Amino acid sequence: MTLDEVRTSGKAGLARALAEVERAPDAPATVALLDAAFAAPIAHVVGMTGPPGVGKSTLMNALIATWRQSGRRVGCIAVDPSSRRSGGALLGDRTRLTTDPEDQGIFVRSMAARDRLGGLSALTVSAMVLMRALYDIVLIETVGVGQSETDVVGVADTVLFCVQPGSGDSLQFMKAGIAEIPHVVVVTKADMGAAAQRARADVLGALSLGGDDGNEGWTIPVLMVSSNTREGIKKLVEDIDAHAIHLAGADRLQRARHGQAEAWLEEAVRERFGREGVRRAKDLTLPPDVSPFGRLAEVSSHLRID
Repeated sequence: MTLDEVRTSGKAGLARALAEVERAPDAPATVALLDAAFAAPIAHVVGMTGPPGVGKSTLMNALIATWRQSGRRVGCIAVDPSSRRSGGALLGDRTRLTTDPEDQGIFVRSMAARDRLGGLSALTVSAMVLMRALYDIVLIETVGVGQSETDVVGVADTVLFCVQPGSGDSLQFMKAGIAEIPHVVVVTKADMGAAAQRARADVLGALSLGGDDGNEGWTIPVLMVSSNTREGIKKLVEDIDAHAIHLAGADRLQRARHGQAEAWLEEAVRERFGREGVRRAKDLTLPPDVSPFGRLAEVSSHLRID
């Protein structure tokens, strides 16, 4: 299936394409499809992370509704915990979404985290790259994470970190690893009043100790949001758009995505061939605009021959 065929066949075609990517990730047709998608990005990619129970799925619902009301097409990847028996996704997040199945402008795909500890599925990058070529927004919700599961920064353009009032999440945010990844911090359940205000103050205090942290002039907003009442959702969407505009300057987006692609390539080689494979591969840098999927196929073929 080509990228043009996926574009014209709607959600059913995308579902078939993703199933094929999962079934045969190294097949020449799959690599060609992913290479074409990598070369034709459209969407801004938003990653949402935070501890379990913070309200990520409810916020995801509110964001989808707001984007669709403005006419933007949205592709969603919900990374769920895995079944110990089957290894498949436990569809808790997907079942909480109230999207219209007939709406061709919204596509939701659940993926099992399985043995990945970073909050994402091994196939998240491939699915993101394909959806990025088809939609205006790609929204990735990770498995609930704690202090060090920060893989989402390697796939998203804008990372949202969610904090729940009165739960100690703001203290967890101060720990190295989590505090370094967000571009926007969202204090959920703003209707909790004083507890929400206190959580926001704690996060602002933590951010004031961290300096710029490589954000190249971007000031991280800390927003109070209530998904049930829609309080703060419009401002959150505006800040996501503002970060997209910020990334568009000085080639920031291009540099960030290129770094993500190189990191994915090295991790993929390490998963397949171990540290010795990375050493034998020697040069895993990517020239500008070169797809990591085709490069992975070349490197894998070379290492198997050796």
